[in-house]
Amino acid sequence: MRNEKKKKKKRTWLKVVGIVVLLIILGGGAFAYSVWNALTKTVDTMHTPIDRNTEKRTKDLTLSDQEPFSILMLGVDERDGDRGRSDTMIVLTVNPQKKSVKMLSIPRDTRTEIVGHGTQDKINHAFAFGGAKMSMDTVENFLDIPIDYYMKINMEGFKDIVDAVGGVTVQNNLDFTSDGVHFAKGTLTLNGKDALSYARMRHDDPNGDFGRQSRQRSIIEAVIKEGASISSLTKYDEVFGALSKNIQTNLTFDDMMDIQKNYRAASKDISESSINGTGTKIDGIYYYIVSEEEQEKVQTELKEHLAIKK
Repeated sequence: MRNEKKKKKKRTWLKVVGIVVLLIILGGGAFAYSVWNALTKTVDTMHTPIDRNTEKRTKDLTLSDQEPFSILMLGVDERDGDRGRSDTMIVLTVNPQKKSVKMLSIPRDTRTEIVGHGTQDKINHAFAFGGAKMSMDTVENFLDIPIDYYMKINMEGFKDIVDAVGGVTVQNNLDFTSDGVHFAKGTLTLNGKDALSYARMRHDDPNGDFGRQSRQRSIIEAVIKEGASISSLTKYDEVFGALSKNIQTNLTFDDMMDIQKNYRAASKDISESSINGTGTKIDGIYYYIVSEEEQEKVQTELKEHLAIKK
């Protein structure tokens, strides 16, 4: 598996709140009130608190004080009767003083301790064993930083979100066929079903898991772009409905407003990276092995960004 580290500025989920504010500004009177009402109801539905405490912080995080924070994004392949596994795990650290965001993709096959389960296993199995809480605990232990928030996206239902915004346009750099659909190189316009197939393909990608993570990020970014367009104003009810069905987070409405107010400038500088490692088989099972040196390097980088003393 070839691992390529990429760093470039990108839009990401942090702008979602800004998009909502844009909708309200562009809309007027009763329409703006209707959008605001729908938004608050959507956030209430999405809000799923987790009873956990982190030992990585000496005091409670206060967003209104503009303290750096982190969030774990989980793209979960969740189907009826199956909790699923987190196919995509992305950690974002946000520092308003440095006006920057770091986005770290963790390969799903990374071998590490599953905190609360007492095993060494693939990091994405933490969600199957203990949901978002065990995923947060495991990633926190692996990176040695506090994981303050999580956002779980149901990838099976993500197609509903894509359809709600009227489809997405992406730039594809790999010619491949998945689920009977041919994806040619170049500009592609995808509906929800095809976007899901595009995002899920891994085995025919020379970059393996990293290639899939990159496509999933491009789909999420395209959804945000479409959500910001004026044409989406008339679709807000469908968009919010799809979000409420397929996203869970421990962020509250007030948290999101604090982020929009105090952290907006950070979204202009987003650097993206991944973790170097090697693939190997242990007892016939494939794992991605990260060396202690690489792990410590990533930990140090994230701690500095979160302004945590070593």
